[in-house]
Amino acid sequence: MLYSQTPASEKRRVLRERLRAGELVRFPGAFNPLSARLIERKGFEGVYISGAVLSADLGLPDIGLTTLTEVAGRGQQIARMTELPAIIDADTGFGEPMNVARTIQTLEDAGLAGTHIEDQVNPKRCGHLDGKQVVDENTALKRIRAAVDARRDPNFLIMARTDIRAVEGLDTAVDRAKALVDAGADAIFPEAMRDLSEFAAVCAAVDVPVLANMTEFGKSDLFTVDQLRDAGVQIVIWPVSLLRIAMGAASRALDTLNDDGHLTSRLGEMQHRADLYDLIDYEGYNRFDSSIFTYTRSTDTSSTATKE
Repeated sequence: MLYSQTPASEKRRVLRERLRAGELVRFPGAFNPLSARLIERKGFEGVYISGAVLSADLGLPDIGLTTLTEVAGRGQQIARMTELPAIIDADTGFGEPMNVARTIQTLEDAGLAGTHIEDQVNPKRCGHLDGKQVVDENTALKRIRAAVDARRDPNFLIMARTDIRAVEGLDTAVDRAKALVDAGADAIFPEAMRDLSEFAAVCAAVDVPVLANMTEFGKSDLFTVDQLRDAGVQIVIWPVSLLRIAMGAASRALDTLNDDGHLTSRLGEMQHRADLYDLIDYEGYNRFDSSIFTYTRSTDTSSTATKE
């Protein structure tokens, strides 16, 4: 009932242990709190919260228009709904190094297990679009150092994302990844790798976990989990997939409503009311309601009556 029973610190510790053990962890992207609970129900290891999804949820493009307050607020709503660790996209850190520091502590307070900071100029662009610009290496390293210095929980995962592959090539991306690790990054997010060999090259160059972004319609092919594991990847995200599927289904349903005037033909595609109630845990709320609000105090005073 209500929110997660697992403290944020424990979620972070478990994620760190899995990464240290060499496991590959799968983080589908949640587009709202309830979808995070569904991700947990389906047996995944974590929940990803995408900046592109947060922007789209507000009807905005992914060009750095969202604020730290909006991102942290939505991140908290999603993270507290699941027992899984949740990692969140913090774009360029929302400002200069001091702003990056504040971002980290704000996300810690929101219950997130980790975040990534990227090396694009601000305002940024979606990582799989053309025309990106990246900051110089010194600026990128300052962002990561500020993030590492600011965190209070040593298990809060700080990932460095680099978009330089699309601008200056793979060799430069590998060099920057190494420098970001030297600056204190706990993991590397090399954006828009072209093929498995490029992921393998980054993995071989650094001694921290590497994240692969399996977003659809982007620069990277959609590799399987096994292929990415063989390349050395340890974290895989599908940031926008569930939102795309949900919006596609909603669009088709609206077309049907326009054409037929009802949605009878779409019932088989819907989440059943029983499944929704089960996911929300209606029964838990009913138990609470029954034990608290329908509680009747006994008026029997026979045990304390004074005998004459």
